[in-house]
Amino acid sequence: MATARRRALALAAPPPDPFGEHRRAAWCERRQLLGAHFEFEADSRALLEIVRAAYGGLPAHRLKQRAPRLRVRLALGGRSSRVQAAGRVEPPPVRALSGAGILCGAVGAPSFVALSPQQRAALIVVGAEMLRCPYHLRYELLEFAVYVLAARSQGLMPLHAGCVGYRGAGVLLIGASGAGKSTLVLHGALAGLELLAEDSVLVRPADLRATGVASFLHLRRDALRFLDAASRRAVVRGARVIRRRSGVEKLEIDLRRAPYRLAAAPLEIRAVVFLSAARRSSRALLEPVTRAVALRRLAATQRYAAMQPGWQVFRKGVATLPAYQLYRGEHPREAAARLRALLIR
Repeated sequence: MATARRRALALAAPPPDPFGEHRRAAWCERRQLLGAHFEFEADSRALLEIVRAAYGGLPAHRLKQRAPRLRVRLALGGRSSRVQAAGRVEPPPVRALSGAGILCGAVGAPSFVALSPQQRAALIVVGAEMLRCPYHLRYELLEFAVYVLAARSQGLMPLHAGCVGYRGAGVLLIGASGAGKSTLVLHGALAGLELLAEDSVLVRPADLRATGVASFLHLRRDALRFLDAASRRAVVRGARVIRRRSGVEKLEIDLRRAPYRLAAAPLEIRAVVFLSAARRSSRALLEPVTRAVALRRLAATQRYAAMQPGWQVFRKGVATLPAYQLYRGEHPREAAARLRALLIR
């Protein structure tokens, strides 16, 4: 009797490493991104390839002499439970998971991100089904973790904006969906401007230096009508079709190849440009905006950033910059030429 009880207690005892805290990652990758030093750990080569596809070949941006060290662990979460045994109504058992110093328990096989800005770490759990959706995995899990950690660890303003530059100077591009931001970024690149980011920019409030990730540009097919045949072939070479959750399909263009130029270092923001979908003649595309109007539009378009520490310092800095509204012309290269003129004057 006593022997049986001891055996039952032994069976109920937890294993020596239930969370896998002492299990070494099979794959590791180090990248200098967004002013920070990231250490990526992955359970599988497939997960590491997602990291490489997102961040391989990018310039190493630094905002401080000593970049913060951030850790991101990507762990496979298994497959979802589809069939329950006859008569069972309880959910699947809890599965213990860990990574980058973060512990969690998951029921079933979900995909999720757990963040600890204080520990400068993130755990990304990827269900087997999510591996079939690399675009969503990259943007909704991986980049979410990377941008939040980089912003929180360095006190950066997370802006929904694009940014292009020239010789260290940059212009913020702010516009609602459909305003033509991606098309303008493409034509700015074709005009020789440096690319910092398509739609997510991190800015240091104290000196308005900006960093971003310029891996991909997402463009509607109908935007290709503005390109000549040779340029169109160059743009679509190697591009993939992705589908947003809204159902909109776009071309995903890799910007880490010729003829595009990525910003080699963070850019100093020199102007703010608000994009309008309205059309005007080529002579009246760029219109100055008063400081009061610019600050109102900034707050209205950057509601998440406005809730972050450092917003008032950032806002004060932006108030010293020239601001403009940029309208559409007959061709996007006209608007790109206005941006270039702003940067090289």
